[in-house]
Order: sequence, then C-alpha cells, then structure tokens
Amino acid sequence: MRTIVETALQGETLDALVWRVLGAGSGTVETVLDLNRGIADIGAILPEGFAVTLPVAAASPVAAREIVQLWD
Repeated sequence: MRTIVETALQGETLDALVWRVLGAGSGTVETVLDLNRGIADIGAILPEGFAVTLPVAAASPVAAREIVQLWD
C-alpha cells in the first residue's frame, strides 16, 4: 500500500484531515488509525503540525457512458 504523510492544521481532527486530503470518510479513517498506531491516544484534536500517514488509493478507471441528448 502506498502512503503519504500530511501534517495537521490548527484545531483539526483526524476525520477532518482525512476528508481534506483524501476526500474520503467512513472506512478510510479506520485504515488511517491502523497505519498510525497510538494516534487515538492523542485525543480528538490533533496538535498543529502533527504528521499523519495516509493511504493512497489507486485511481479506479471511470466507465464510459453513452450521452443522451434531448434534442437529437
């Protein structure tokens, strides 16, 4: 699994950081908790500048869809 490291902003929670960087929420936060053992012991608000390891998901290909136009 590829990972990146991102730093927390002032007053940021883990789920807010995950949403800001990855645009993901439920399920991804649990993966981040697994990658960062002990991060839950810090508390709800992460210290500013705290480094958090995040997973980088491979982009899934978007299926081509036929475009329907109303006035053909």
